[in-house]
Amino acid sequence: MNAAPDRRFSFDASARMTPANAVTVARLLASPVLFVLIVGGGASYLAFVLGFVIAATDSVDGYLARRWGVTRSGAFLDPLADKVLVLGSLYALVWIDAFGALGTVGVVLITVREFGISAYRSYWARRGVAIPARRSAKAKTFIQELAIGLALLPPLEETPVVATAVLWVAVAFTLYSGGRYVVDGRRAFSLTGDKPSGEAS
Repeated sequence: MNAAPDRRFSFDASARMTPANAVTVARLLASPVLFVLIVGGGASYLAFVLGFVIAATDSVDGYLARRWGVTRSGAFLDPLADKVLVLGSLYALVWIDAFGALGTVGVVLITVREFGISAYRSYWARRGVAIPARRSAKAKTFIQELAIGLALLPPLEETPVVATAVLWVAVAFTLYSGGRYVVDGRRAFSLTGDKPSGEAS
């Protein structure tokens, strides 16, 4: 359920020290602890619980931002925290060979999409055209985190095919949502007439 903005008090869009940002920064700081746990001990209930808590608090900072005002710093930090958690965890799991060779290919595809679309959205933002986040992007983040969670569960450690299969579902959603952002950028081009340089790439 969406939180109604508190009209009695709200943060300006330029604010940096907000409750929502504090939660997001805490997520960023906790993520490397998770990576160390994964590399050092592989699948464990401690790593699973910590990963679950970090992922679940994404809804907390979102609630606080809607409650007291969305800020530009929060709009930057929140997706950054998601990417650090997901990509860092995936590469830690690749390091311990939790997904196998096929899973490693999937992780590389996710990485290329994440950085590519971030650069694409930044390109349009510098030209004053915002490409808003899509519901499909939230879905792909959830499935990515689900694959990570399954890989961290000790009972599934000996059957990596389960986590790897979910990982490839995440790859499909990741590429699909990336395609939707490209379509949105093309629509922005048709509306603004601002043809990007090197459009063929």
